[in-house]
Amino acid sequence: MKSKKSRVVYETDKIRNFRELISRTTEKYPDQVAYKYKLRHDKDNFEYVNKTYSEFKKDIESLSTKLLSLGLQGKNVAVIGNNRYEWCTTYLAVTTGGMVIVPLDKALPENEIQSLIIRSKAEAIVCEPKYLSAVLKIKNTSECALKYIISMDQTLEDNVLLYEDLLKSGKDLIDKGNTDYNNIVIDPSIMSILLFTSGTTSLSKGVMLSQNNICSNIHAIASYVKMYPTDTLLSFLPIHHTFECTITFLYGIYFGVTVAFCDGLKYIQQNMNEYHVSVFVSVPLVLENIHNKVWKSLEEQGKDKLMKTMVSITKTLSKVKIDLRKKVFKPIIDKFGGKLRVVFVGSAPLDKNIIHGFNNFGVKLVQGYGLTETSPVISCETDKEKRPGSIGLPLYNLDVKIENPDEDGLGEITVKGPSVMLGYYENEESTKKAMNNGWFSTEDYGYIDEDGFLFISGRKNDIIVLKNGKNIYPHELEFLLNKLPAVSESMVFARNRSSMDTTLSAKIVYDEDLAQKIYGDLSKEELKEIFWKNVKEVNQTLPDVKHIKEIIITTEPLSKTTTQKVKRFEEIKALTK
Repeated sequence: MKSKKSRVVYETDKIRNFRELISRTTEKYPDQVAYKYKLRHDKDNFEYVNKTYSEFKKDIESLSTKLLSLGLQGKNVAVIGNNRYEWCTTYLAVTTGGMVIVPLDKALPENEIQSLIIRSKAEAIVCEPKYLSAVLKIKNTSECALKYIISMDQTLEDNVLLYEDLLKSGKDLIDKGNTDYNNIVIDPSIMSILLFTSGTTSLSKGVMLSQNNICSNIHAIASYVKMYPTDTLLSFLPIHHTFECTITFLYGIYFGVTVAFCDGLKYIQQNMNEYHVSVFVSVPLVLENIHNKVWKSLEEQGKDKLMKTMVSITKTLSKVKIDLRKKVFKPIIDKFGGKLRVVFVGSAPLDKNIIHGFNNFGVKLVQGYGLTETSPVISCETDKEKRPGSIGLPLYNLDVKIENPDEDGLGEITVKGPSVMLGYYENEESTKKAMNNGWFSTEDYGYIDEDGFLFISGRKNDIIVLKNGKNIYPHELEFLLNKLPAVSESMVFARNRSSMDTTLSAKIVYDEDLAQKIYGDLSKEELKEIFWKNVKEVNQTLPDVKHIKEIIITTEPLSKTTTQKVKRFEEIKALTK
């Protein structure tokens, strides 16, 4: 089945490359604050810094001018570090200066970072001081192309350039009449971004994206969901990842929003208050934690029953066009800065209960779906069209098709259009495997309903094929398990008991404090019996073929990537060895 072409919700300006992106916004909102962040003098002392779009554009041009003077035009430049102003400036200085940016995952171990620097053939790297040791170890090896190492902060290391010095030098060159940056002609159709997929180094693939890939994606998203110059976003997901990079960073620039940088996962609520965040880009796990903490707090105050009554009343009133949610639930919204109006969520499907939970408080959730190879968004909900449980409507400029659907319309999601990658870097075999006459195979399974909404069932590699040929989609079962009392997260996997038998098993992670509050002071074995009883009740709602036959319980969180996706292969390998 092929998706229907969705209508455009908003008319928006088209952009062809990143120069047009930053110039368009600077012309419209020159004095608008682009970035807010803390400049730390030591652990306890800092000052707030505001950077306007005019200042941001000048810094991009200055840094790019200096990089070009080092002979880096057309070369690959890596960047690695926390979400910060210097990372954003580097990304656009490189790409608007005719160079290729290589964003690296800051959470990778040293040997993998070194391997990716070598594989990418980067001739320069901009990094935080903590990575200098790893980079210096390989700089002068025969296999490494690095010529320049640039530190975002002060360092005592020799043979390392400083970001601030390069910025100042670039400004001086421009003041003296250097026009190298202005003379660069951007080809939006060639590789400008080289992104390595998550996984071990031997498995990661380099995704080649053009500026046209990403700009076409930004324009299409902007045609579905709107942000405003009055909005403030909190940047906390890893910025090297295409979801955060495109949505918070580049899409944010398109609307002239202000981006504030988060101090860390445990400071999300504090930072949302501090910066009065109105738009939040997140992943399901974080939203589930926020939702659960809100209700846990209400229960502790004895206000949960009252709140459920108020939710029921406001939902009834909304049916007759009376929306009192912002007023009624103001105390809850105030805990997150008082301005929160919309949350963008991607990376994995979100439980309907969480969607309804945020909507009940007057916070709009916009679900989307995509991959690094698609720049990234393939589908998303619009400001006017939503269907909880789905991952939205395919973007208007993309074709989405379900390949080889079964009797229920379920099959592999394939996509074709301007935001699909150029291919995998120096990996023709993988490119041919992923692409078929312009159609990209996502390796995700899903279906399209009669109204054109896309639903996802799980990764192709995650599907459990039983001995009788039936397919089991573990995410569907995990949704049910995660609703059980005191369950934080779960993972369903298969054990092959014999050549004729496959057993569905579940690893259940529970909240120890919550379990004790609900069930009392029990041993782990006693708790397991309770969880097993609950799982059996879930089984009763399912066909026999989907019944979970055994469970493992633990308080240790599942192993995850930096974007909070469960490392299923690693988990299953440890459980089945």
